Amino acid sequence: METELADLVHGVGRRLRRGYGERLGPLGLSPGQARALRVIVESEPPLRMVQLAERLRIVPRSVTPVVDALEEAGLVRREVDPANRRSTLLVVTPGGRELYERVREERRRVAEELFSVLTAEQRDRLRELLGTVDAQSA
Repeated sequence: METELADLVHGVGRRLRRGYGERLGPLGLSPGQARALRVIVESEPPLRMVQLAERLRIVPRSVTPVVDALEEAGLVRREVDPANRRSTLLVVTPGGRELYERVREERRRVAEELFSVLTAEQRDRLRELLGTVDAQSA
């Protein structure tokens, strides 16, 4: 029973990632880059690289190529942390904020299409259940 549930969750996640990839590719972002951009945009004050890695639940060395790509695209810039000159802060650019809004809309559309087979009450219940599982594993 639990393996069947895990397979279903994995399959839904795979469909979401595929949908995101299809919608984000034309915007010039991978799903991982879009996720990092979202975390950077939604963070106040600006994050350090290690904090971004923690929020993305990846090892710090894996965040560097993601930030490099975002920086090369002009979406994010690195700034010296005035409170600790050895640290680097990640600051979203106006272009990054604008693209983030487009990404957010595409993500919403993908999720809306995938979950359209559920009623509003079923979506609320699924959100609650998955939130409980996610909080337990964090």
